[in-house]
Amino acid sequence: MITGPIIEPSSGNQPKQVVIFVHGYGADGNDLIGLANYFKGNLPDTVFLSPHAPEACPMNPAGYQWFDLTSRDPAILWSKILVAADHLNEFIDSTLEKYELTEENLALVGFSQGTMMSLHVSLRRKNKMAGVLGYSGKLIAPELLKNDLISKPPIYLIHGDQDPMVPFQETLDAETNLKEYDVDIKSHISKFTQHSIAEDGLQIGIEFLTSRLID
Repeated sequence: MITGPIIEPSSGNQPKQVVIFVHGYGADGNDLIGLANYFKGNLPDTVFLSPHAPEACPMNPAGYQWFDLTSRDPAILWSKILVAADHLNEFIDSTLEKYELTEENLALVGFSQGTMMSLHVSLRRKNKMAGVLGYSGKLIAPELLKNDLISKPPIYLIHGDQDPMVPFQETLDAETNLKEYDVDIKSHISKFTQHSIAEDGLQIGIEFLTSRLID
């Protein structure tokens, strides 16, 4: 079972909502857990969890990866994504069971590879999540959604216009592809922003999570 840092509800109450951060390639759960400090003011009854991905990252031994990015073979890459999805789904299931909550009380927040995982998992779970907030990521294998799509959670994708790691066009393409399946998706491109979260993107994220989990 994957584990990582947790920030309990600032209200001191039993959690009414869950936000799970899904970190990027070569990072770990500590990389995103600090975002809870920005979100918790509007979400006082929310517990924030940021699990470490299940595999050590060969490119950064101090960090982790959800799946290996070194293979150029789409079939091998897809097989690794499916394994990672099993790990993340197991973590989601155990978390919801622990707090006696359901997917309607759950939001995923991903960054880069974590956004890829959040999109992959959320679109294929039986029950619809409250929302998915994704930064600097992409939709993997959109052509497979025709047969795989089960759930349609509200999604907000945010990307920097100067991202050298994952081109912002990936977010625009994801929005186009998912709208074809009538998914409630919006996107925002932050100006003068590289592979990171800009102030405007953070504010949009706060408003999105609040609207999906509270309003």
